[in-house]
Amino acid sequence: MSDSCFLEKNIGVEFKNKDLLKEALTHRSYLNESPKWPISHNERLEYLGDAVLELVVTEYLFETFSDYQEGQLTSLRAALVNYQMLSQVAKSISLDKYIFLSKGEAKDTGKARDVILANAIEALFGAIYLDRGYAAIKKVVKKIVLNHLDEVIEKKLYRDSKSLLQEIIQDRLKTTPIYKVLKEAGPDHQKKFTVGVFFGEKLIAEGDGTSKQEAEACAAEHALKELSE
Repeated sequence: MSDSCFLEKNIGVEFKNKDLLKEALTHRSYLNESPKWPISHNERLEYLGDAVLELVVTEYLFETFSDYQEGQLTSLRAALVNYQMLSQVAKSISLDKYIFLSKGEAKDTGKARDVILANAIEALFGAIYLDRGYAAIKKVVKKIVLNHLDEVIEKKLYRDSKSLLQEIIQDRLKTTPIYKVLKEAGPDHQKKFTVGVFFGEKLIAEGDGTSKQEAEACAAEHALKELSE
């Protein structure tokens, strides 16, 4: 792990209590391999940071979009605080270089790694709030999260993939996408579904997930990518 002062520089915050920063960066798995580690894992800070982040984003959207109704504001907020967006934000400040992880967790890629990063940045937000107060966390969230708002609006990331795909296909082809389960694998408590999205009889894209809904959303995302190429 690199010197965390570089992380502080990336977010524009110098911690008074360095242990708070260290706690925010400590994943539970690290304690299993380092039982003498003097700092707790970051799950309590994650809990706090999740609430603080939601409040800052909610307040900003409420003040900025005075003509938006509750549903529209909720969709925008969801696009800004979901784990995919937060993991992207975490990578933008090189947070992945500073987290204390077990060797096994450090090898994770894909969704598992993104979830770890999203949780860690929420913990970091909680730590900033405790260390520097609400004004400081508002400034950080505006700098590294709300700067993605234009992208969310431009790319319509506030619309879930299935709704957006349906809107596009109904307009272009006057038909509605159909989702079919193509494959199920694994035991009941650990099922993996493969779902295909069809336009009429034509299979357009496939998606995997641990639930049918997740697999359908994944298939819709892949179909949207196909349409944009």
